[in-house]
Amino acid sequence: MTQDFSDWQWINEPAKWSADAATGELRVTADARTDLWRVTHYGYTYDTAHIFGRTLPGDLRLTATLEAAYAEQYDQAGVALRVDDANWIKAGVEYVDGGVKLSTVVTRDFSDWSVTPAVGPAEVVTIELEREGDTVIVRYGLDGAEPSVLLRLAYFPPQVPALAGVMCAAPEGGGFETRFTSVSLT
Repeated sequence: MTQDFSDWQWINEPAKWSADAATGELRVTADARTDLWRVTHYGYTYDTAHIFGRTLPGDLRLTATLEAAYAEQYDQAGVALRVDDANWIKAGVEYVDGGVKLSTVVTRDFSDWSVTPAVGPAEVVTIELEREGDTVIVRYGLDGAEPSVLLRLAYFPPQVPALAGVMCAAPEGGGFETRFTSVSLT
């Protein structure tokens, strides 16, 4: 099923992006110096990442396959679930210390970051967020595999409307392009 993006909205719309209604493909170029982070360790708060999604009131499943031209430290792309600027989760791929890592940030007033190396080639990654009650389960799959590997299980406020969608950011670099395919939000 091709995702219809007609009722999706941007938080921090990038200068360059396109959506193909026929294929459901979304291409987003992250603007330079964009990020999504809140206080912990670095002492700053950024709420400038590009998030494209739709608001849903409760349980949901969000899946997206992505590939990107990561080039600079902390270049990142994936999926996000956001109540407001102090309560959100982002999960996907991040370029850290010269390599691609799987990354999840859970934020409830303060950001909590976890990274792990991909077990296998990570040129194409599928990320899934499943919101059930007060829990979000993050899974991934590599190179076309279904997202079946558990990456994170986290608390998330139940029955509070949240924007669910795709995201990308380029905190230190000049920007990069991400290609999102097989985007599904149910």
